[in-house]
Amino acid sequence: MCSDKLSVEFQMVKPIADIRRPAIVQAAIRTIGKHGLPTPSYDLIAQEAEMSRQLVRHYFPNPEELMVSVCDGLAAAYEEALAEGILNADKSGRLSLFLDFYFNFLAGENLAKPMDDGVYDAMMSLATGSEKVRQSLHNHYAQLQSTIAQEVRVNDPSLSRSACHEIGYLFVTLIYGHWKMVASLGFSENNNRVAREAVDRLIASYQMEIGVREKWAV
Repeated sequence: MCSDKLSVEFQMVKPIADIRRPAIVQAAIRTIGKHGLPTPSYDLIAQEAEMSRQLVRHYFPNPEELMVSVCDGLAAAYEEALAEGILNADKSGRLSLFLDFYFNFLAGENLAKPMDDGVYDAMMSLATGSEKVRQSLHNHYAQLQSTIAQEVRVNDPSLSRSACHEIGYLFVTLIYGHWKMVASLGFSENNNRVAREAVDRLIASYQMEIGVREKWAV
């Protein structure tokens, strides 16, 4: 009996790499947020992680690999926050939750959008010279596009899959450009409302197009 209990407890203990690597990634995100580019030195990341430089290099000997992990870490922060919010939302309200979250209207409900736009700017800059970083960002934004497209279709099944896919793409371009203006360049956060309402009008325009087609079909 005791041996069985010890076996279960042993299985529950995370390998040290599963603890160290995420901690280093989060330290890299904070370091880039503070210092920007070029790619932060191992010394700065080690200082932020409260680890030795040698330990950081042990887990991430390749700086490019670390930057790809930074991209993954950024995306994971959004996924974790949204997963919590979705648990408390009914099916009909999920699209609004997604849209409100990305324009930071849920901060008062403990669902604040991560304030990591400067780090995303840095990753976009690195993507110009790194195929791995570029592919990582592409995959994460493509996943966001697909997620929004799916939620739009669940919210309004009358919209075609291609229309929902287009809306998803337009949402990604709008949200990225919006936060570059507000978070990176200092435009007023009052524009959060402007951009959020623009998404509603965009979706309504696709719905209106269906209505026009149905009218002419009669």
